[in-house]
Amino acid sequence: MCGIVAYVGRRPAVPLVVDGLRRLEYRGYDSAGLAIPAKDGGLTVHRAAGRVDDLAARLPKRLTATTAIAHTRWATHGAPSDRNAHPHLDAAGRVALVHNGIIENAVELRARLTADGVVLTSDTDTEVLAHLIGRELAAGEPDLANAVRVALGQIAGTYGIAVLDAAHPGEVVVARNGSPLLLGVGEREVLAVSDLSALVAHTRQVVHLEDGDLATLRAGGYEVRRDGALTSRAAEVVDVAPMAYELGSYRHWMHKEIHEQPAAVERAISGRIEDRFATAHLGGLDLSPRDARAVRRVVILGAGSAYLAGRLGAQLIEEVARIPAVAEPAAEFRYRNPLIEPDTLYVAVSQSGETYDTLAAVQEVQRKGGRVVGVVGVVGSAIARAAGSGIYLHAGPEVSVTSTKTYTATAVAFALLALHLGRVRDLSPADGRRLIGGLRALPGQIAEILAGQDDVAAVAARWSAYSGMLYVGRVRGSVVAAEGALKLKEVAYIHAEAYPASELKHGPLALVSPDRPVVAVVPDDELREKNLGTIAEVRARDGRVLVVGHDRALAAVADEVLVVPRNEPELDPILLGIPLQLFAYHAAVTLGHDVDRPRNLAKSVTVE
Repeated sequence: MCGIVAYVGRRPAVPLVVDGLRRLEYRGYDSAGLAIPAKDGGLTVHRAAGRVDDLAARLPKRLTATTAIAHTRWATHGAPSDRNAHPHLDAAGRVALVHNGIIENAVELRARLTADGVVLTSDTDTEVLAHLIGRELAAGEPDLANAVRVALGQIAGTYGIAVLDAAHPGEVVVARNGSPLLLGVGEREVLAVSDLSALVAHTRQVVHLEDGDLATLRAGGYEVRRDGALTSRAAEVVDVAPMAYELGSYRHWMHKEIHEQPAAVERAISGRIEDRFATAHLGGLDLSPRDARAVRRVVILGAGSAYLAGRLGAQLIEEVARIPAVAEPAAEFRYRNPLIEPDTLYVAVSQSGETYDTLAAVQEVQRKGGRVVGVVGVVGSAIARAAGSGIYLHAGPEVSVTSTKTYTATAVAFALLALHLGRVRDLSPADGRRLIGGLRALPGQIAEILAGQDDVAAVAARWSAYSGMLYVGRVRGSVVAAEGALKLKEVAYIHAEAYPASELKHGPLALVSPDRPVVAVVPDDELREKNLGTIAEVRARDGRVLVVGHDRALAAVADEVLVVPRNEPELDPILLGIPLQLFAYHAAVTLGHDVDRPRNLAKSVTVE
């Protein structure tokens, strides 16, 4: 969940890596640091608690080194502080190391090093690895890559690392296991980063390192080893414009990405509609009609908003394709020794494609012989490579920690999957055409909702004064309520809990009061009257109600109403979620929060 930038080349490295850290700051922002070769033959390290700008303010004006490693941190071991910021050094000050991931046997290794007389200067797990590498070099190992390989053999856990040795100032060694790391190849320069956003301003020639890879970077190129033997990792051209990572006229990334949703949905469905047969064409699934008909159950695995999008996906698959489907948190799934069935399709969902719990769940399913496809946002990511087939979202980069456009694009991807599976079964051509019409209408309808954001902002400003809210919905509205509550917690820090509306009277109704309002999601479907009954129960107990629905007439039974256009009933949940994104965003702005860097959270969760 932290960010790494390393550079070896012909240009001054410090401005380049600091700019890269700023682009990666959504991955961790409690401290930052960098290391460069010093003119006297040693290393110079600069570290600062706080944001990347705090680090930049401490740097001397003229630093001419052409090699650097840098890091922005999301704390796991040790509180945010200068001493716990990366890079960490070995005892001799010869080796500097930055690290993403968690060293699981760090306590044991710290005790062993301390018993040997090593003085540890931080509370981190990372520092032990710097000492282990330094000891290999001190014992006479002349090759930094070999020293790193031997040291890594002593640890358990996940890592993406970059290592700098004062004795070899023109090279950096990197390695990955369970934590993403990419190489960018330019003209007489090579970068290593934990996210594509730090590369695209410099090169589009990208090398995806795999778990177990160890690479040595020099200005003239790179070489990759596995188990000490050279292996081939060719560069690929990525099709991402640098402007995709520019904020433009927007104040926050979250706001920009909410407004990018019409275009993101347009891309998600582009080229995937097959009008002739009223179905969806998903060639990346590598699933023949015969294979699709053989699927008897679908299990969707994800974390956070990806898991909630999976819940919506499971609902769509059951409703449209009439296949039993369920979504589970990926970590819970893999730790309960799941039964893997040969006729079940397992779907791994991840915006980054690097979510560790979801990747580990994929590996568990595959180890037991199950079939996995991915629904991911990043081409070439670990989950995409592990699954080997699936659906890319084509939503574009998402920088805000709080997911909006990838959640919506994921829901659309599941709608396409449901249509595809339904049409090889019993979904009629007429219903197929109906859903295709609904899918094509989504971008314009989302744009219509966004055009009314001033009304949402006004409601959010009034409701941000509450310390907690309940979100409720039935069936199609239930997942919308859950995702809306999650958004409010993430960015506005307002306690919010979501319940199926049918469960309200079974306990949560005790919390309803004038000081704890209810947000009710009310689709215009067969359960409308039951939803109105729930609202009546709340108002009878002096509870305030904000309704998200399709009908302005709902104002007669609510204190506030946010109206969205109607689509097809199966697709309405996609639209009903949009105003709740805006609601959370504007509540956070009203309260003065740092919207794109919510406390205690980071974008890509690559540790357990």
